[in-house]
Amino acid sequence: MRWLALLLLVVLLGLQWSLWFGEGGWPYVQELRDAKRLQQIENEALRNRNRALEAEVEDLRSGSEAVEERARRDMGMIRDDEVFFFPIGPPAGGVSVPGRADD
Repeated sequence: MRWLALLLLVVLLGLQWSLWFGEGGWPYVQELRDAKRLQQIENEALRNRNRALEAEVEDLRSGSEAVEERARRDMGMIRDDEVFFFPIGPPAGGVSVPGRADD
């Protein structure tokens, strides 16, 4: 009777071993869950980007103001009767420029 109980215990441990440490076991499931979580985060970021692009496409389709704005910003296009001013931001590193009003 002891041999039978010992044999059943060994079989049970063998089955549990493959469940916990074998191929497709518990560590693999945890790894898949982590990969799924990372993929969901990436997918949400891509969804947000797609929404922004869809809004921009709709804006470009609906009116000429967006096209004009894009041409001015990206290609530097100006009309014949306009004067182009290129605003420059504050200098990098906090260096002051002599003669500026914000000194």
